[in-house]
Amino acid sequence: MSEHGFHVHGPHDHEVEHAAQHGAKDGFAGRTAVITAVLATVGALFSYMGGLTQSNAGLFKNNAAIKKTEASNQWNFYQSKSSKQNMAELAIAVVAEDKKPQYQKEVDRYKSEKAEIKVSAEKLEAESTAWDQKSDAQIHEHHRWAQATTALQISIALAAIALLTRRKWLEYGMFVVASLGLVLGSLAAAHI
Repeated sequence: MSEHGFHVHGPHDHEVEHAAQHGAKDGFAGRTAVITAVLATVGALFSYMGGLTQSNAGLFKNNAAIKKTEASNQWNFYQSKSSKQNMAELAIAVVAEDKKPQYQKEVDRYKSEKAEIKVSAEKLEAESTAWDQKSDAQIHEHHRWAQATTALQISIALAAIALLTRRKWLEYGMFVVASLGLVLGSLAAAHI
């Protein structure tokens, strides 16, 4: 009650006061309240996992882009060596015989360097692909966590409506939707 004698309360407040004054034990309301609290707790955990997997997916995608850029840099370096090799090969065709061995050494050196650069570039591309795959897996898992969280939120809303309207079929609906949420959460935890 307020100091001025004016007090407004909702249906839930009225039920709580009524139960406190009369010592009534309402199994329906108590059970629904406990289940709602448990669902809210599990929903908070699912929400956390959804956020974590979304963050991981972004981080992994960023790592993939970094590796892709490094691979691109290596391919550009490879192309530069190819151009130099081509120039040395052209020089072999146009220079005097006594200078040809010097340019042949350059051609051989560029071929060797290109082979090493190619291995490095291919390794970086493979790493980029692996990070992309990890990101895709995390996004899929994030969607599962988000679906599970949404189902639990809907079940909590159904519990509140069931509590206010005292409709047993809404309570059953709450259990069905909560079960769906728990199954989706289990699938997410199993990385399915």
